[in-house]
Amino acid sequence: MAEEVLITPPGKITSFLRPMDSSKLKAIEEMNESPTHLTSSLLAVAFLTSFGSSMLYGYNLAVVNSPAVYIKDFYNRTSVSRNGTGLDEEALTLMYSLTVSVFAIGGLLGSLMVGMLVTRFGRKGTVVNSTVLVFIAGSLMGFSRICGSPEMVIFGRFVTGIHSGISLSVVPMYLGEIAPKNLRGFLGLVPSLFICAGVFSAQILGLHEILGKEDHWPLFLSLVVIPTFIQLMLLPWFPESPRYLLIEKHNVHATIIALKWYRAKCNIQSEIEEMQEEQRSLSSVETVSVWRLILDPLVRWQLLSVVVINIGMQLSGIDALWFYTNDIFRNAGIPDPEIQYTTVGTGAIEIIAGLIGCFTIEKLGRRPLIIGGFLVMGFCCAGITLSLVLQVHLPFMRYVSVGCVVGIIAGFCIGPAGVPFLITAELFKQSHRPAAYTVGGSLNWISNFTVGFVFPFLQMSAGSYCYLVFCCVCLAVAAFVFFVIPETKNKTFVEISQMFASKEAVPETQGLGHPDQLKLRKMNGYGTLENGSLEFDSSSSVP
Repeated sequence: MAEEVLITPPGKITSFLRPMDSSKLKAIEEMNESPTHLTSSLLAVAFLTSFGSSMLYGYNLAVVNSPAVYIKDFYNRTSVSRNGTGLDEEALTLMYSLTVSVFAIGGLLGSLMVGMLVTRFGRKGTVVNSTVLVFIAGSLMGFSRICGSPEMVIFGRFVTGIHSGISLSVVPMYLGEIAPKNLRGFLGLVPSLFICAGVFSAQILGLHEILGKEDHWPLFLSLVVIPTFIQLMLLPWFPESPRYLLIEKHNVHATIIALKWYRAKCNIQSEIEEMQEEQRSLSSVETVSVWRLILDPLVRWQLLSVVVINIGMQLSGIDALWFYTNDIFRNAGIPDPEIQYTTVGTGAIEIIAGLIGCFTIEKLGRRPLIIGGFLVMGFCCAGITLSLVLQVHLPFMRYVSVGCVVGIIAGFCIGPAGVPFLITAELFKQSHRPAAYTVGGSLNWISNFTVGFVFPFLQMSAGSYCYLVFCCVCLAVAAFVFFVIPETKNKTFVEISQMFASKEAVPETQGLGHPDQLKLRKMNGYGTLENGSLEFDSSSSVP
């Protein structure tokens, strides 16, 4: 007799297998252990979401560096036309600093909205609906010079920051939920690869020979609408996250269709059973708030892990490094006209390192990449301090400092750039995941803003020794990951949660079954229902 999966009507879900002989049970276990292949649909949706969302984050980080002189000149000329006098150096610096930093303020606001948006619109729905922010921002920045309005540039940066704050959390969440467990690491690092590609694109387009001219800076800022337009045209054709459809929307048929779309010749029934196992372990299908997440003792270690790795990712010194990169290259004897090309070279290194991370994470695991990345960054931060101190007496130390810059960039992109977002998806179950991304994303943006604001003062007070602070942070995060966070490679969300539950004194809460259940008969390899319908299981219902 065929085994059956029991699915409750909307509101409550549970499942179990009817008794079966050991040979059938062994066959299903073998199917569960067999790897799922990367399909064209999975690869396409990973590239689309990352190309139209994650890449814009990297692009907006670097896009204001090249046209900085022209933007300041525009601000000054606008002040002259409005007030009859130009801005002094202090006011001009303040306005440009606001233009740069308001992006992080928008990102913080966007990250605070993630939990509400993904619960209401779904994962894919949030990515699609948030594209309107990019078109608003692109229009504001693109027409700012024609309208003679610096405020349009600043507000446009703020709006695109909101979009980046949303996408930086939602895209890894979406990809983590549609990916089979043996490909979750690879797909989870695709967004970080596109972030590096975004930085590299801004560096290339910002060259004087392309868009690095005074006449082109509004176009340079507004090019973000092109990737988003392509995403908007294609992404709506792809299904929503199967986990979201089943666990939160209780839509069995939509879940089957989504799994058939993203899988090739795999046991869809076993994946549905794994989702239902996660559902049974939840006390509620409702998405918990950030406050409930913080107070929940069952996820204390998971939450602490998210806090540490997200703060450590920004306090590692990677953002501060870009403040000092040109000076380091200049001290190494690189002529000023060639520094921009050297900077482009560092962007290429980012992409290469990101590719290495993507193609090794499923073999090496999460822990080696993130621990190794932070260790490399820590030692290279110490190396920069040493080289800057000694280069007065030892000229060859200038080249050591350049090597350390390359090492920090490579170490960051191999692991710390993307693994924290992937880990956030893996450490939490469906009900807690949106709140966890809200916490992690908020801390990420707050730390980003803090580094940008504090670093100039730290550099003035500590000089070359300021990088020792980042060295300590990197080594501390590597130690925390080594002792606290287990390896999550090829683990289901329930298995990962159980590994952390062993650290707590309180056992995991198990969901209770419900008598009013619907019976989903055994599906074939592509998830087709026998008889094509659901039927009530009268044997398990209560009169």
